[in-house]
Amino acid sequence: MLVHSRRARWALWAGFLVLFVPLFALPLLVVLGASLATHWSGVLPSGPTLDHYRAATRGEALGALTTSLVTAVTASLLALIAGTWAALAGTALGRRGRRVLDALFVLPVAVPSVVVGLAVLVAFSQPPLLLNGTRWIVVAAHTVLVTAFAHQSVSAALDRLDPAYAQAAASLGARPGYVLRRVVLPLLLPSLTAATGLCFALSMGELSATMMLYPPDWTPLPVLIHAATDRGSLFTGSAVAVVLMATTLLVLSAVSRIRTRASYR
Repeated sequence: MLVHSRRARWALWAGFLVLFVPLFALPLLVVLGASLATHWSGVLPSGPTLDHYRAATRGEALGALTTSLVTAVTASLLALIAGTWAALAGTALGRRGRRVLDALFVLPVAVPSVVVGLAVLVAFSQPPLLLNGTRWIVVAAHTVLVTAFAHQSVSAALDRLDPAYAQAAASLGARPGYVLRRVVLPLLLPSLTAATGLCFALSMGELSATMMLYPPDWTPLPVLIHAATDRGSLFTGSAVAVVLMATTLLVLSAVSRIRTRASYR
């Protein structure tokens, strides 16, 4: 820590707790408490039960969790491929060209996600790409929304990458494809895994655009949470939300371990 005074450190920790507890920790604790209760008429929930978690891990909820995982993994991989490809191609452009490329990728996150959902709905509701009513239109919307983060992460890593490694390999006779596969991409692996984790987390929690696009047989978990709370099933919705958070954290933890090993390499 940059602050060396003990009193100043205690003051910083106190300020952090004052901001963190009511803004971040308390809402999560409220959701956790609601997921374990049968009713909440006082200050604290009462009637502890695990029935909501039984409902949240079977049947429709389990199917929705699988849908969210498949959608998030697919969208994250597609976003990583597109974002990495664009970032690598952008290195050959001038400063003005890179600014234009960055602006194009950032545009989907600069507007409300419901606008992106409407744009995808209009774009893919007519031939030759008729995706409306299929699961692929949801995957396409999620990919559009998260590709910007993959592109920005890889672009920033490329800016920090020492070109001497690629130049040394090229001077020894390595072809461009070999240099990319054996030199550049391994050096970018920590940034690639970080971008994958970020894209996955954002896709798992996406709701606005998904509400406009999802077909009845492809309902992601955030849509199910919204439907449960809209019907007044707050306790069941809270349990499903906890399952969503736990699943996302488990996947991010696994990605973080891969990133750590890649960094040591």
